[in-house]
Amino acid sequence: MQKQKTISGFSKLSKKGKLEWLVKHFFKDPENVMRELMSFWHSDEAQQHIFDGFSENTISNYYLPFGIAPNFQINGKIYALPMVIEESSVVAAASSAAKYWLDRGGFHAQVIKTTKIGQVHFTWKGSIQLLGSVFPALKEQLIRDAAPITANMENRGGGVLDIQLLDMTHLETDFYQLRVSFETCDSMGANFINSVLESYADSLRAFFKKQTAFSEEEQEVDVIMSILSNYTPECLVRAWVECPVEDLDPCVEAITADAFADKFAKAVRIAQIDPYRATTHNKGIFNGIDAVVLATANDFRAVEACGHAYASRDGQYRSLSQCEVKDGKFRFWLDLPIALGTVGGLTRLHPIARKSLELLGNPSAKELMEIIAVAGLAQNFAAVRSLITTGIQQGHMKMHLHNILTHFGASELEVGEAFSYFSDKVVSFSAVREFLEIFRAKTIPG
Repeated sequence: MQKQKTISGFSKLSKKGKLEWLVKHFFKDPENVMRELMSFWHSDEAQQHIFDGFSENTISNYYLPFGIAPNFQINGKIYALPMVIEESSVVAAASSAAKYWLDRGGFHAQVIKTTKIGQVHFTWKGSIQLLGSVFPALKEQLIRDAAPITANMENRGGGVLDIQLLDMTHLETDFYQLRVSFETCDSMGANFINSVLESYADSLRAFFKKQTAFSEEEQEVDVIMSILSNYTPECLVRAWVECPVEDLDPCVEAITADAFADKFAKAVRIAQIDPYRATTHNKGIFNGIDAVVLATANDFRAVEACGHAYASRDGQYRSLSQCEVKDGKFRFWLDLPIALGTVGGLTRLHPIARKSLELLGNPSAKELMEIIAVAGLAQNFAAVRSLITTGIQQGHMKMHLHNILTHFGASELEVGEAFSYFSDKVVSFSAVREFLEIFRAKTIPG
């Protein structure tokens, strides 16, 4: 029986063929499952062909909501942010934070640097002194051989910024590294960087072979791998908000502006010193970041990996955001390493991603870095504000009320009544179930 669930040549089947095999061997109701999965195919065959090309062995489309968070003022310009996310409270929280800061000077953002990194890892049985003596000539050879690959990027203002030789033999026997710095302009640059690095690997092998002063053993170099790094601490953007403490509105009557500012700063400080809190704190930041990254068809996995590595750069995992209350001024900011693109990849192939970029005014990669950093900061502000005032569950569960009602199969009438009933009450799964049971008992005839 188990052998029937294995297959040779699955990738060669048509999409429908893949689906037919899958539902036959893994589902109890193959006909209905087949019908349901096919219902998510795009009605426009040309569009569906584009989607199928994004991945392998595709059988259907997986939908996520495409929402909008309006009223973002960033560096004096108004934006409506596209957000792709399934967590209902995220878009609402971002919108709330945007509206809050709209009358307090808005958000500010600045790209600090845009350098990206690639590495050629290799082992070589020779001394660092000998390697260092030939490195200038090697560097020239690397640049010369890769010139056909780098020419177009250089014409756009980018290219290779520097090549460094790193001695890693104290960590691993005979291990060395070429660390290469890149500027990739408005593209994320992964394919460009990897192509350059693989050219460098070929040039490295050829160069060592030609060194007649090297011993036979020293002429052999073993390239382990050539690959970009998703850790880009020098591709950095800062986003911030600031205003006089007296202009802060705690949004609850029981706390003053001064107390709100101090409590907010302390909550952020806790995320700086406690990794348990920092993890949840940063997850909230990435709720906002990932949603816009996904909407623009950028690589949210690379963005997350980089951000979490940066949060641990001093050996302890810490908050990505910081807060300061000084001389009567409240300042809240976020430093984010993030590598993005607005050209190449899926950013122009995905139809919704194209619309997202158009919605944002077709930004450059630098402007998109600023927008996405602001999305993370806004999400963080909204979350911390809720935590130190009303608590996270009040607003969070209200946003989930519709999902809970859907789970219980609530009718349109029941949804309306439930939203009215829970307008001033705490939402929970059990409370909604109890409400529906009582409401249904009252409305059932007889």
